[in-house]
Amino acid sequence: MAELQEVHITEEKPLLPGQTPEAAKEAELAARILLDQGQTHSVETPYGSVTFTVYGTPKPKRPAIFTYHDVGLNYKTCFKPLFDFGDMQEIIKNFVRVHVEAPGMEDGAPVFPLGYQYPSLDQLADMIPAILQYLNFSTIIGVGVGAGAYILSRFALSNPDVVEGLVLINIDCNAKGWMDWAAHKLTGLTSSIPEMILGHLFSQEELSGHSELVQRYRDIIMHAPNLENIELFWNSYNNRRDLHFERRGDATLKCPVMLVVGDQAPYEDAVVECNSKLDPTKTSFLKMADSGGQPQLTQVSSLLPVSPSLASFSPQSLNSSTLLDCLCTIPLQPGKLTEAFKYFVQGMGYMASSCMTRLSRSRTASLTSRASIDGGRSRTVSQSSESGTVPSGSPGHTMEVSC
Repeated sequence: MAELQEVHITEEKPLLPGQTPEAAKEAELAARILLDQGQTHSVETPYGSVTFTVYGTPKPKRPAIFTYHDVGLNYKTCFKPLFDFGDMQEIIKNFVRVHVEAPGMEDGAPVFPLGYQYPSLDQLADMIPAILQYLNFSTIIGVGVGAGAYILSRFALSNPDVVEGLVLINIDCNAKGWMDWAAHKLTGLTSSIPEMILGHLFSQEELSGHSELVQRYRDIIMHAPNLENIELFWNSYNNRRDLHFERRGDATLKCPVMLVVGDQAPYEDAVVECNSKLDPTKTSFLKMADSGGQPQLTQVSSLLPVSPSLASFSPQSLNSSTLLDCLCTIPLQPGKLTEAFKYFVQGMGYMASSCMTRLSRSRTASLTSRASIDGGRSRTVSQSSESGTVPSGSPGHTMEVSC
């Protein structure tokens, strides 16, 4: 019998000189942690610098999830509870995420000098191509709230080939009319900027209920070191132009759209009107029962009262990071929006094998009549107490989901 001989196999991709296998594993782990924590970048545009944070790595032949926050918030306070939610992890592992922050809204942003001309919402939308060019991304799925929803819609109108889908929460596609303008001026005489912004973000029921969630956001806005910047963004939002959507014209969104609003939200009527102006074959309208002004945070409007330990937290030391630490103690459950987002992404042809955790229970969820497509205000509510998601259905339906 031939004697066995020892054979030495050389690696096809040897380690760097002097690098041990343990060091290589540590470097790989550090790179993964860095991606999980996000990488923040800034690019210059014709309208100033814009900051954005990227999570994950690009996936071949898949768009990036591209978010834009509302007035008074930044990407952490607007979207972190949603993207940290357990059921959302299946989605985010399949897409790279880009979280854009309006100029001056990022943590540590310096206050703009007196007389600074803040970009209009149209100009903020015109900053987006510079971000995509910097990242070399060809298409996106936009997720916007309030002012961010308007900005992404404006961008989609000008760049229909770049936007594969839009999730628009609390969108108001109309400019302020004379009556709205007069009411805004009168409110400004009796209310501070933070109070007006809170009235934009939350329903009156939430504001009067003194929930822990609202109290945390009240603290962060009222004591924000960049409050002057927030006021400039607020003024730009109130000076927005009409989007001029036409249901049967060319001025409409060409991509699939999911409109989302709580049935007690300040912008419920505005979102219903927007739904009446969009192509019903490409638009789904999700109205969340018993939801407040921020469905991406929670669908439950009546949260626990402020606990003594959190109520005694020093407002002067608040920033978005400490706010998020406080929010970890609050039962935020954006599960319905997460499940609806899964259906929306599946409808676009992605994540076909995704597991719908509540699919079997969602069969009894309410699906209102097509009358809402033509601007009707059907108020049918699900009779199932277990309904937690939106059933898959043809676009154009109004869907109402109960707790």
